[in-house]
Amino acid sequence: MELDIKICGLKTDEAVDAALAGGARYLGFIFFPKSPRNVTAETAARLRRAAEDKAQAVAVTVDVDDEALEHIVKSMQPDMLQLHGKESPQRVRALKARYGLPVMKAIPVREAADLTAIDAYRGIADRLLLDAKPPAGAELPGGNGIPFDWSLLASLDGEVDYMLSGGLNAANIGQALSACQPRGIDVSSGVEGAPGEKDPELIRAFFQAVRAARPERV
Repeated sequence: MELDIKICGLKTDEAVDAALAGGARYLGFIFFPKSPRNVTAETAARLRRAAEDKAQAVAVTVDVDDEALEHIVKSMQPDMLQLHGKESPQRVRALKARYGLPVMKAIPVREAADLTAIDAYRGIADRLLLDAKPPAGAELPGGNGIPFDWSLLASLDGEVDYMLSGGLNAANIGQALSACQPRGIDVSSGVEGAPGEKDPELIRAFFQAVRAARPERV
């Protein structure tokens, strides 16, 4: 099985080019004003043009209202929606029906009990993103650069289609992929030189590290 790689929080042409050159199958664009990776729908629409026929463009939102989401979808025309807040299974189902787009739902994880949230989204979300639960007081639901105990995921059955996220970088991706068996991985802060500033060299290093860890799956 191939390993899907998503580079999230893209803001520049150079970062998009590096992600595509490395073989990313998903490009994430964040619409959350508190994030240093926040972009406008118009910027995302321009950046995603380079991904046509190469990668899926993902609109990442956090408990966004209908009006804002309508603007994002119409302007950017994403291939997938990612919901990174407290959106209910009913909200996921409603947005899939409204836009005819696949939806990836993020689930925050710190301990084994957090994985029970997966069941509510089975058969509703097209894919799950298992991310590190943010520390107390954090303003961002993701992109905080902290990992969680990946071995917690070893108990998941093979039917759970998830991307692994949270504190991944070139130095630890090999360990992460040894601890669990995700069908995809998502990296954001781990390929940045400063918060919100993607470094093309770090993106390239990340892809090299993934290939060294799982050459048969990339």
